[in-house]
This record gives sequence, C-alpha cells and structure tokens, in this order.
Amino acid sequence: MIEKTILLVEDNPDDEALTLRALKKHNFSHTVDVVHDGEEALDYIFSQGDFSDKDNSKLPQLILLDIKLPKLDGLEVLKIIRNNEHCRHIPVVMLTTSGEENDIVASYNNGANSYIQKPVDFTEFLNVVGELGVYWLAINTTPSY
Repeated sequence: MIEKTILLVEDNPDDEALTLRALKKHNFSHTVDVVHDGEEALDYIFSQGDFSDKDNSKLPQLILLDIKLPKLDGLEVLKIIRNNEHCRHIPVVMLTTSGEENDIVASYNNGANSYIQKPVDFTEFLNVVGELGVYWLAINTTPSY
C-alpha cells in the first residue's frame, strides 16, 4: 500500500482531536500531519520555515482546511495553493464550522474541491470525517506528480 498523507489545518484542539479520532475509528492507516494556522500550512506545503527540512516533493494527497484560522485565514491559504503550479492539484476540502453563504461561495470560487460544515453531533462528525478520508484517499483518483 502506498503511504498517503492528509494535512489537517485546524486551530481548535477539540476539533483536531475529533478529526484524528474519526480517521482512526475508520481504520485510516495513512499519515495525518497537523498544523494550526495558515502561515504554518504554507510553510508545510512549501517546505519552508519550521518545515525547511521536509522534502519539497512530498506533498499531502489531501488538505482538510478550516476557514477561520489565525495569522492567515483558510481562504487566503486556498488562493495561494491554487495559484501555485507546485501544489494546485492537491484536493482541498474546507472543513469548517461556518455555514455562511459567502464563505461557501468564496471557497468554491477559489478552487475548493468540497465544502463541509462540521456537524455539531459527535457521531455524525465521526462519520463525515471518516467518509472524507475514504473518498479522497481510496476512491478518488488524482494525478501523480
């Protein structure tokens, strides 16, 4: 089995823990790397700053991106990802508490592959995140770079 990586960009420790628990519950055996703000996400993707020793060719196969982030919000991170040849084809799922129509429209206008409002119900949250991992990493086919 090819090792795959999800980049989880999440500033809320409770949502981070729930997401990791949901993936584990669904027998997700790939790597999940976690960063906590928009700047850290870009440092990870572009192998700079604290991630300068990371192999720049090793990109995540999926990014779960919150919108409301410190330093640089998720929409700005999404714009930068989509405007860069190196990483523009990585699937990005906006996983956020925001149900605001302007956030949904802005996400899709800037190239999000999916927009999911985090369910409030614990069991539903576990199921949604587990299905995300299965779909994007097992069912969906992406180009290999």
